[in-house]
Amino acid sequence: MKILHLDSSILGDNSASRTLSAETIAHLKAAHPEAEITYHDLAAQPIPELGSGHIAARFGGEVTDETLQADLARGNAHIDELLAADIVVIGVPMYNFTVPAQLKNWIDRIMVAGKTFSYSEKGPVGLLPEGKKAILISTRGGQYSAGHPAASMDHQEPYLAAVLAFVGLKDVTWIRAEGLSRGGDSRETAMSAARAEIAALAL
Repeated sequence: MKILHLDSSILGDNSASRTLSAETIAHLKAAHPEAEITYHDLAAQPIPELGSGHIAARFGGEVTDETLQADLARGNAHIDELLAADIVVIGVPMYNFTVPAQLKNWIDRIMVAGKTFSYSEKGPVGLLPEGKKAILISTRGGQYSAGHPAASMDHQEPYLAAVLAFVGLKDVTWIRAEGLSRGGDSRETAMSAARAEIAALAL
């Protein structure tokens, strides 16, 4: 089994998503001791934003800049890791109602026509092999899940679910901790509930 683990929070040791994603990996490792884990801290080692050179290269333009060549190779490696992974675990906090820029840059590298998706007469087709699973650790300061007044402002979970489904990864489990900034016992209650969901994972 191969597991791809991504963290994107900029909060370091104070990050709820990092804490929960690490506990998820520990749970999976206990169940599958032989698992190979590939880890990327997208905040500590950020992926550069796409530029005109990246787009030109995707359309067959000649690449002579060595820095760009290395960056394109890194982007291809991220695609290879995603294609090879059996389980993808992503720590994804909500920043300004959406995903962190660090995670968006990873998304921009793995969304490549002909590699992770293609277009057919019936529309786009995801190219990721069947059977992959994703566990997404969603953390939010407020409450944005269905039934809450701010639910319409959630551009974090729907966006990431759409991205993964577009490339063919539709078996997604959400572990959510929200209301983390509401004070009192709210944070501990949310973290405890998320930990119970992690403990119940059977993969």
